[in-house]
Amino acid sequence: MSTTDRGVHSPKVVLVTGASRFLGGYLVARLAQNPSIDRIIAVDLKSPSKDMLRKMGRAEFVRADIRNPLIGKVISGNEVDTVVHASIVSRPPKAGSRAAMKDLNVLGAMQLFAVCQKAPSVRKVVLRSSSAVYGCSARDPVKFNEQMSARKPPKGGFARDAIEIEAFARGLGRRRPEIAISTLRLSPLVGPRLNGSVSRYFTSPIVPTILGRDARLQLLHEEDALAALEEATLAGHAGTYNIAGDGVIMMSQAIRRAGRVEAPLPFVLFRSIGRGLMGPVMREFTQEQLEFYHYGCGLDTTRMRTELGFEPRWTTLQAFDDFVKGASLRPVINPEWIDSAETKLLGLVGAPVGAPR
Repeated sequence: MSTTDRGVHSPKVVLVTGASRFLGGYLVARLAQNPSIDRIIAVDLKSPSKDMLRKMGRAEFVRADIRNPLIGKVISGNEVDTVVHASIVSRPPKAGSRAAMKDLNVLGAMQLFAVCQKAPSVRKVVLRSSSAVYGCSARDPVKFNEQMSARKPPKGGFARDAIEIEAFARGLGRRRPEIAISTLRLSPLVGPRLNGSVSRYFTSPIVPTILGRDARLQLLHEEDALAALEEATLAGHAGTYNIAGDGVIMMSQAIRRAGRVEAPLPFVLFRSIGRGLMGPVMREFTQEQLEFYHYGCGLDTTRMRTELGFEPRWTTLQAFDDFVKGASLRPVINPEWIDSAETKLLGLVGAPVGAPR
């Protein structure tokens, strides 16, 4: 068995789930460019687009359902030594229900990890998880570290699924202690290519917010998310890691930088009137996403640097600005005009420019 100079298993045959989606597909494309990996097997129930298949290069795509025990033949038959589980979904599939989403997430992970437990070739498992496991509430600390749990049990299905899946991964680690389990809790993603919830929220001309609150948002650039997953796959130590960009961006600041118009609403009217302002976009948001825009969530990333050895290229602010630039958003109201008007107003009332608001 080969190892790196850090004493971590060096993968030779890697299987990645969720290959038809953004993180899984682009991770496969990255790994396919690494000559130290002999084979990359991309797995999903749905075939990737032709463009994504081209990006995957030498990787082999297998159309398979991880809920089916036949996934065991794929892993054992190809002597897979590293499994990256990136196929967790944040909302029900089209024409599906919450039950269908739970089936895909929870039963899929249960079956996959059961197969990993039985396969003697498997030596490493990387799990793409989410900061949603910490929930979002008014009682939250400024930053969550990996030993903390949600102060208020999350209500959203995605968060509950992620918590269950992490528990399955820990169970696998107890039953097969020689398998290194790396769990990455990613902050909400943003970037020029990913059409995620943050992108959909801030591309709306009018952005509904909670009256009296200014959420502190900590984000992760899409490229940093892929780089962190790649690092965990190639040389990451076992453990649970928060993955996020440095710093935060306030909700009001983000709206100004995107050139959107803020519409503060009482919490009880946030969803109803928000749907009227944003249309079908608001209906797509999950409970976790709406709570994130209400309270925000901060992560302590000390372990990410000291133990995983990963350093993000983008801060939260830089990641958000890169999304705005990549989306080519046309400002509804020019942010420079707002800043100029704000400066004049502060001057009229005698407050120093740059004073805290």
